[in-house]
Amino acid sequence: MQAFRTAAAVVDGLSEEQLDLKIRTNTLKDLKGVGPKTAAVVVQAHKGEVPDYLTTLEDAHAELVPLADDVAEFRAALRGDLHVHSDWSDGGSPIREMAEAAMALGHEYMALTDHSPRLTVANGLSPQRLEQQLDVVAALNQELAPFRILTGIECDINVDGSLDQTGELLGRLDVVVASVHSDLRADAASMTARMLTAIADPHTDVLGHCTGRLVIGRRQRNGTQKPRPESRFDAEAVFSACVEFGTAVEINSRPERLDPPRRLLTLAKDIGCEFAIDTDAHAPGQLDWQVNGVERAIECGVPAERVINTRAADRLLEWTDRSADRPNAERPNDGPPAR
Repeated sequence: MQAFRTAAAVVDGLSEEQLDLKIRTNTLKDLKGVGPKTAAVVVQAHKGEVPDYLTTLEDAHAELVPLADDVAEFRAALRGDLHVHSDWSDGGSPIREMAEAAMALGHEYMALTDHSPRLTVANGLSPQRLEQQLDVVAALNQELAPFRILTGIECDINVDGSLDQTGELLGRLDVVVASVHSDLRADAASMTARMLTAIADPHTDVLGHCTGRLVIGRRQRNGTQKPRPESRFDAEAVFSACVEFGTAVEINSRPERLDPPRRLLTLAKDIGCEFAIDTDAHAPGQLDWQVNGVERAIECGVPAERVINTRAADRLLEWTDRSADRPNAERPNDGPPAR
């Protein structure tokens, strides 16, 4: 995907005459950022033909197994995705591309939740960069309406439970996903206290990938795949706090996370939590992963009316809104609107 994006940017900088000349003389590959495969796509697209590469991809995915009826119905009830990254932090695609991919899936909104500043390895957004992003999102929302990009952040939960961004900025955002990314091997008492503090923060809307586990593992420097075990915490206390303070528990749909595990998802459901089925997508194609979370929700008996992103944007934002003097303000649990 990045190779094609780079090549497109290079070709876009050429005039029509320059592009014609490059194609006639077979010198597209001489341009920095254009390789044999991307050059072939450019040539065929310039002729008005469907590129062979695209045809091959379409043929490879033409025989996908259709979703079961209950999964398809639940998936159709989801109005958007509340955990999405762009190339402003560690995602691979511009905001517009992520939004257009969400629109193609039939979503009505997408919460842009790039990382907060403490996560430097993921190019987390400083307050200044987040301010700039808010202006970009406002402009895109005018262009893409009625689709809506919800302003947001995936905010690091610091060791003391505080959130890694200024309260003023967090108060201006539509959706705040709070996640633990560091000290994942802390003892259960410390991790529980940390999470409880974050959940009680009036800005926290969603508790992201609560155990921090990786069931598949990410590629390490030595080329092996190492899963990561769950963080230890008092799940009953954490999920009870989510109910008390009106914080949704994320059902993270990334194949390497699938977090929380089924036993904890079932516990959260039994305690009375609400949920957000999110992809944690870092590229447009990953927005399709939401079906993973839907299947797990069905397996664990989570009803669609307890999933906050089955709500239309205005009703979702009513739910996320809190006044500063009511940190555990009651939120409506009104389920998905009629479609």
